[in-house]
Amino acid sequence: MKATCKGEPAEVWEINKANDRPDWVKEAFEKNYLVWLDDRLRILMAGLFPPMIESLQRDKASSFHAQGVQFGVVTIGYLGDYLDVTNHRVVSKQQFAKQYRIEKTGN
Repeated sequence: MKATCKGEPAEVWEINKANDRPDWVKEAFEKNYLVWLDDRLRILMAGLFPPMIESLQRDKASSFHAQGVQFGVVTIGYLGDYLDVTNHRVVSKQQFAKQYRIEKTGN
């Protein structure tokens, strides 16, 4: 779903086994970037954002930390959390309610 975080657009998905999945989530499951471990979701962030890998090969990893971007190779999400692929992070439902606004779609 489309959302905004701090006024910037973000593509997010509520981690859930039953909800509709956007194409990028389906593809991530097919490529094993997202894998269920019971009710936890193992997330290979590097696979979800391939341009970051190229940048890490060109630049020093510390440049990402200087810009405030946390580069985690593998992280765990739980049912009800939100995966923000744009900002490369997992946020709890409470954090999502405070920091994000869902963009309205339709007419």
